[in-house]
Amino acid sequence: MAELKTKVTLENVTDFLNTIEDEQKRADAFEVARLMEECTGHKPKMWGESIVGFGTYHYVYSTGNSGDWPAVGFSPRKQNLTLYIMAGFDRYDELMAKLGKHKTGKSCLYLKRLSDVDTDVLRDLITLSYKYITSRTWP
Repeated sequence: MAELKTKVTLENVTDFLNTIEDEQKRADAFEVARLMEECTGHKPKMWGESIVGFGTYHYVYSTGNSGDWPAVGFSPRKQNLTLYIMAGFDRYDELMAKLGKHKTGKSCLYLKRLSDVDTDVLRDLITLSYKYITSRTWP
């Protein structure tokens, strides 16, 4: 079984976020970190070189492969601020309709700017997703 490359590191989250060149993206990243810490009750940890994660959950695929991953997290990518909402978005249609300007992938929420979305709705989405993903055993 291949070993997962993205794991918790001892790197400092604040130091990482301070390397973001764009001032607005850096401010947005610090605010998302504050929001995720508030919603999860967990301090941020670096996962690999560019993911800031909060809490963990353990998954096991039908193939037998397993691992640990942040329950929620984000990465300040060049194009977007990418939030990892591991529960996905299917069960959150009502919240997603009220969120504001965004794009999604399977478990990724892409934001150009935090000011494009309603942060109260984002807080609800993060909280509900965190509670969902951490309340289960994942086959």
